[in-house]
Amino acid sequence: MLFQSFDLVSALATFVACLVSVTLLLAVSQQLWQLRWAATRDKSCKLPIPKGSMGFPLVGETFHWLLQGSCFQSSRREKYGNVFKTHLLGRPLIRVTGAENVRKILMGEHSLVSTEWPRSTRMLLGPNTVANSIGDIHRHKRKGIRAREALQKGLEKAIREKLQNTQGKDYSDALDILIESGKEHGKELTMQELKDGTLELIFAAYATTASASTSLIMQLLKHSAVLEKLREELRSKGILHNGCLCEGPLQLDTISGLHYLDCVIKEVLRLFTPISGGYRTVLQTFELDGFQIPKGWSVMYSIRDTHDTAPVFKDVDVFDPDRFGQGRTEDKDGRFNYLPFGGGVRTCLGKHLAKLFLKALAIELASTSRFELATRTFPRITLVPVVHPVDGLRVKFFGLDSNQNEILTETEDMLGATV
Repeated sequence: MLFQSFDLVSALATFVACLVSVTLLLAVSQQLWQLRWAATRDKSCKLPIPKGSMGFPLVGETFHWLLQGSCFQSSRREKYGNVFKTHLLGRPLIRVTGAENVRKILMGEHSLVSTEWPRSTRMLLGPNTVANSIGDIHRHKRKGIRAREALQKGLEKAIREKLQNTQGKDYSDALDILIESGKEHGKELTMQELKDGTLELIFAAYATTASASTSLIMQLLKHSAVLEKLREELRSKGILHNGCLCEGPLQLDTISGLHYLDCVIKEVLRLFTPISGGYRTVLQTFELDGFQIPKGWSVMYSIRDTHDTAPVFKDVDVFDPDRFGQGRTEDKDGRFNYLPFGGGVRTCLGKHLAKLFLKALAIELASTSRFELATRTFPRITLVPVVHPVDGLRVKFFGLDSNQNEILTETEDMLGATV
């Protein structure tokens, strides 16, 4: 009995010793991890590195970011300020919020900073895309290579089918234009260039447009007064008559004259910017908000949080298109308080086309049918990789039959959980 008690005590002592050793090892390794990044500060600059936490060794705060979602940025901004350091996706990162801070980054392209997306994104898109026009891919991971190979295989099949079936088409899609653009300049694009270009279109245009379209529909569903005011504008411009869209194609100048519609689109993009921000690599150490931003670090400027914290916007959580009306013009008070398409030399190339697409969609929804939510509650929204409903948005559309009776035409899943 005595020996059994001794064995139990010995086992417990061994367990406690191991637990204490592991705890101490973790504490020491985390401290060394913090010191490792503190040592990267530019010694020639007297300013301190931004406050913040580098998380755990190697993984940093990546898991915190994935689990917390939008709360990650807001909680750390409240604790450390508009400029703070962290470690995400294998790299040290300084996250930046605020119009003046963002302005300095966007206007410092090629002098202070250079565009660089995270390694996973660069690996997926390939070296021939506009987004990756600066910097090489130095390391390869087996998760990104396999995903890229699968995408490339499917894209090549689709491109070859398109190249072989060119007869009988009365339209040109984005890939047709991409193919023809090379011929116009006397150089046919290679298959690899076509695949990379197509993949970039999906990355930069399809997912973001689908996200903004879904956000637009959700807000029209939630705010019937906004939808009715939009219909009133369409009626006043002769576009909508007796509940039906007037015959004839919509002209660009007509759409441009719909001021309230423009306010609705701006407000959707303010509250639900598809992507959270942009990435830059620091070319030379510079000052930001009283801190040094060391050469070689990555910087992410936050579009979404800049919108949320901009003092020019009143009641920032309220969907209020009139804030962009002629009487208020809140977006005019400071150039970088509102930047759904980025800014500087890297402003989104497709911003005008994207806004036109959203306006055409809004006109179609407001004039040709009644629509309502097909589920009992609105879906939960997630922000990664773009703003989208976790389980998709299901909507019922009601049209009119030949006797002007309302009928259910279809139910659509506007944007699924995978983008």
